[in-house]
Amino acid sequence: MTTPKQHPPTRRVSSKAGVSRREFLAGGAALAAAAVVPRNVLGGAGFVPPSETLNVAVIGTGGRGKQVTSEMMRHPDVRVVAIADPNEHADYERFYYKKTSGRLVVRQMIEERYAEKKAKGEYPGCRDYVDYRVLLEKEKGIDAVVVATPDHVHAAATLAAVRLGKHVYCEKPLTHTVEEARRVTEEARRAGVATQMGNQGNSGEGIRSACEWIWAGAIGDVTEVHAWSQTGGWANEYTARPADTPPVPRGLDWDLWLGPVPHRPYHPAYAPYNWRGWWAFGTGAIGDMACHNLDPAVAALKLGAPSTIEASSTQVNPETVPLASLIHYTFPAREGMPPVKLTWYDCGLFPPRPEELEPGEKLDGNGILLVGTKGKLLMGGWSRDPRLLPRSRMKEFTPPAKTLRRVDSHDRAWIDACKGGPKASSNFDYSGPLTEIVLLGQIAVRTGEKLHWDAPALKATNCANAEQFIHAEYRKGWEV
Repeated sequence: MTTPKQHPPTRRVSSKAGVSRREFLAGGAALAAAAVVPRNVLGGAGFVPPSETLNVAVIGTGGRGKQVTSEMMRHPDVRVVAIADPNEHADYERFYYKKTSGRLVVRQMIEERYAEKKAKGEYPGCRDYVDYRVLLEKEKGIDAVVVATPDHVHAAATLAAVRLGKHVYCEKPLTHTVEEARRVTEEARRAGVATQMGNQGNSGEGIRSACEWIWAGAIGDVTEVHAWSQTGGWANEYTARPADTPPVPRGLDWDLWLGPVPHRPYHPAYAPYNWRGWWAFGTGAIGDMACHNLDPAVAALKLGAPSTIEASSTQVNPETVPLASLIHYTFPAREGMPPVKLTWYDCGLFPPRPEELEPGEKLDGNGILLVGTKGKLLMGGWSRDPRLLPRSRMKEFTPPAKTLRRVDSHDRAWIDACKGGPKASSNFDYSGPLTEIVLLGQIAVRTGEKLHWDAPALKATNCANAEQFIHAEYRKGWEV
């Protein structure tokens, strides 16, 4: 196993209540003014000339946005030059258990990093926007965009960047609907931009080893797959939209947060956290985690579109995702591999415990089990720690030669692709179809019917009710 290169961590600063965007920008301007250094003193160890620097904008700075920004800023040849988020530093404290807002923490993190770098003349200031559309219009010098918004904005923000010829890293799931996944995939391919979806395990050693082992016949022909996540539980106290209409928190542009979704009054049940539990904004547990935990099966078994999808779940309603679901896919034979039955479990549901596990050993909260004619392969979530079952098989197992390219990290692979290197492994030609598979599962949940899927036509041939979930309803002015 190759060991990824270690990068110095980015220090973070806790948010300070009451600090506005204007005050932060004023502080950033003061830092820039104080850091004018003659060109002849630049250089030295770690210096990256502007011509080799990737200028990145970040859209969405809460949650994953903070984390992805930190990951990008580890690399000396990446410069975060602009951020956009409809939340300045909204007063979520009275509604939400977290005491920091993503926007403010990202702003402080960038300023701290830039304070260290500006003395060398390496970084200009970072510009701050509310509306990502304004950012894309004004920031002509950006090379690439990170999209880390809630699911319902992924396609709109990604397509806006792709249509400007910008490279894109988008968090998972790639889109909110199946049709959006198809469109994003096709437009990014035509634009020729470097892309990556944020299913980080796809760049790890685990998924590469699993592919090589399966292709070498370590467990024979795989005919059955079980994948699961204990994730879930968002907004489960609601079966309809909240009736009360509390005021929008200070610093939050609610209309911009809604983006393409038809207007509804603000409520803390939607934002900043529980949006995953609402069909209008999120995609439930399968949308959250299946892009991670189904990934090894899609890659190793070269899965294309499923033939059928059916699901059972706890109570289904038009507004919120169910507490738990069980989703069954069938895939046809392909490239010399037999048909596959794949089952997804979430929110505390698990497959039967493999009899090959050691006494007392339990399945992890996230994972995947591939069942072949000659054995079983078990992995943790995010494609971690593949092993043959029973464990004793690993003592006598000689892994095949490493034939797949290894990379330092998921973000580094995308950065290199943006700069003309090899495609990242979860580029949209791969992650778009993976997202389609994932989102078909939630359509089966919402319809309650077994879907017969015609992938080229983007149509469930036996279920007209599925149409409303394949395609999105967009607010005027936000059509994609």
